[in-house]
Amino acid sequence: MTVSLMFSTRRSVPALLTIVALLAACSTPLPPQAPAQPQPQPQPPVKMPPPVGPVTVPTQPSEQPPAPPAPLFTPVGFEALPGWRQDDLRQAWPAFQASCRALAARPDWKTACAAGRLVDASDGEAIRRYFETYFVPNLVRAPDGLDTGLITGYYEPLLHGARKRGGAFQTPLYKVPDDLITVDLASVYPNLKGMRLRGRLVGKTVVPYGSRAEIERAKIPGKELVWVDDPVEAFFLEVQGSGRVQLDDAGETVRVAYADQNGHPYKAIGRWLIDQHELTSEQASAQGIKAWIAAHPERRQELLDVNPSYVFFKEERLPDPSVGPKGALGVPLTPGRSVAIDKTILPLGAPLFLSTTQPASDTPLQRLVIGQDTGGAIRGAVRADFFFGFGGEAAENAGRMKQRGQLWALLPRQTAQTSTAQR
Repeated sequence: MTVSLMFSTRRSVPALLTIVALLAACSTPLPPQAPAQPQPQPQPPVKMPPPVGPVTVPTQPSEQPPAPPAPLFTPVGFEALPGWRQDDLRQAWPAFQASCRALAARPDWKTACAAGRLVDASDGEAIRRYFETYFVPNLVRAPDGLDTGLITGYYEPLLHGARKRGGAFQTPLYKVPDDLITVDLASVYPNLKGMRLRGRLVGKTVVPYGSRAEIERAKIPGKELVWVDDPVEAFFLEVQGSGRVQLDDAGETVRVAYADQNGHPYKAIGRWLIDQHELTSEQASAQGIKAWIAAHPERRQELLDVNPSYVFFKEERLPDPSVGPKGALGVPLTPGRSVAIDKTILPLGAPLFLSTTQPASDTPLQRLVIGQDTGGAIRGAVRADFFFGFGGEAAENAGRMKQRGQLWALLPRQTAQTSTAQR
């Protein structure tokens, strides 16, 4: 998780008060498994306002909501992919190999990934023959039949901060609170595999966790990871999902990565500004939103509180600044070749062919990308968030990326044949 705040966030998820809200708005993909860490000493819980009601978890199979219409995957030939022959696949190969390291043990990927280890990474035509031999492109369409959708962008920001609060460093980035609990919904319904409910315990009842405004008012003593100098940049960091913080007092730069979220739904502040007639749709980019805040500092907190979602972080070492942050697949993201997808529809880790245009431009952007990340606002079949990398140019491009595009999922041949037969 950024991007245009109107359309995209890296890691936001809903909270639920009733079963309808639970299933429709409160689940979120499980983050990649991380090595076990020592448990922190218990901290005083955040004092939140009284709960508005209990979270109701369904127990009867008859209460399951109907499954949404399935998206459509139509097998096509590689000649149907616009720009396939012109793409330099050598640039995508390292990202694909990273996916194979995560997927090679799976039966549907075993053959293709094993064959990929024999391909000369410096030979673009050999890589092209490899994909044409072991994969089948499938045009992705939404349940309503549309084959075009929204393509946004995100990046890894740089913030300035300190280990200790003081001076300009007054905005905390929080670690996961001790009283935040999660419930794996697959334990109730297997078809909700990968979905979680977040909340906290009040007595024996699970209630929603505090919203952004409630957390910022109540504070979380002892859970400050670092302090940064700009609350707006801290907000945008949450939307991106990860970033770097240059610590002035420690003389080092660290990476802060997504650790968890408060369970409230992400609400786009750009959309709110449009609805309030403060900005037009064309103006509601990351750059436009920041400019509006700068012109209306007295309304900054009002705007930020529109989004009740709140992201908690963990610190990671940054041994090689050239390596991107890890995405939901658990492998480093590759600028220009990694995208975030809806993994409930598209297979996480799979190669995709993307046909769209450059940010705020009609210039074609057609290339092989790898679906290695997810995001709370990345929902739907023809939907992707393009990772631009780190730095000022990446931030500029991600903020302006709001294009229409098409996707083709490249599925291993055996998987593709089985899927086609089942349809």
